[in-house]
Amino acid sequence: MERKTPLYDCHVSLGGKIVPFSGYLLPVQYPSGVITEHLAVRAKAGLFDVSHMGEVLYTGPDALKNLNYLLTNDFSDMSDGQVRYSPMCNERGGIVDDLVVYKLSDEKYMLVVNASNREKDVAWMKGHLFGEVKLKDTSDDMAQIALQGPLSREILGRVAAEASIPVRYYSFIAEGTAGGIPCIISRTGYTGELGYEIYTANADAARMWNLLLDAGRDLGLLPCGLGARDTLRLEAAMPLYGHEMNDDISPLETGLGSFVKAYKEDFVGKKAIAQKGDPTRRRVGLKVTGRGIARENEKVFADGKEIGHTTSGTYCPYIACAAAMAILDIGYAKAGTGVEIEVRGRRLPAEVAALPFYKRERANSETNSK
Repeated sequence: MERKTPLYDCHVSLGGKIVPFSGYLLPVQYPSGVITEHLAVRAKAGLFDVSHMGEVLYTGPDALKNLNYLLTNDFSDMSDGQVRYSPMCNERGGIVDDLVVYKLSDEKYMLVVNASNREKDVAWMKGHLFGEVKLKDTSDDMAQIALQGPLSREILGRVAAEASIPVRYYSFIAEGTAGGIPCIISRTGYTGELGYEIYTANADAARMWNLLLDAGRDLGLLPCGLGARDTLRLEAAMPLYGHEMNDDISPLETGLGSFVKAYKEDFVGKKAIAQKGDPTRRRVGLKVTGRGIARENEKVFADGKEIGHTTSGTYCPYIACAAAMAILDIGYAKAGTGVEIEVRGRRLPAEVAALPFYKRERANSETNSK
């Protein structure tokens, strides 16, 4: 039986089309439609319920050692209030999940995991604990709202004091307030735009949601569903677990090599990744040059042979074309290479494209601290 987030009644009252997703009932879109919601985030702002995501706390003197062994990235030089992205691998070098780590203090970290993997991830984490550390799954105690788009800073500034709004990309304010509501405010997101993710107690979630909607209504802020979240992340070439990564795809193959710190003494999957050597396949972008839309798990061909498969695909509203991501043999990964995607028994012409398909222009003062 699917669960409801603390914002379920808000979605229903706004006319959201509710669908089951990762064990929850969530809006796939609102009456405005996916394309309108997508374009609102690119030009103005959108508001998303992401309360289905999981949160896990690591506390204790050995919390850092546990994270550095469990995850491929290095967290040794993190400052309080910093966020860092990382894959989490199995012993074969495949990806168990990808997640973000929030450093609250030297002995306290919050990990945010994908909703569909929450139980699996927590079990995996518990199975790799060592030393003086405690793990607590706090997912059921917390709601998460994402405010995304070029006007998100202006909207947030109407309800939150300057001291509660993080300046640097991939940083957060642990004890912020918005409209008097205690919250964590993080400058992160999954859309490729300027944006913030706001964590608050379940009891305060609906009030926070309505507060933000009211604050941004005159600026064009729209509530957005899962459909726009997926098209936005695809345009921005952000990988999704179960699509661009899984237990059999390594971080190097899906373009996440910069988050694998081979210089660390050890981490789960290090030996297997090293033994595989340079990847023989790679995640790439594909732009459909014929008529049609490619979806996930469709075969890709070139030179009369199968060279890989699509991992995600749809029509991308802002770049106004059908696009996909795919894992292809390394010899066909160069931008401009012509390929064919088999869709329902016919082959669509496409070409390899550089990723991301869309990248917003950032001010010089912005820093990617992943």
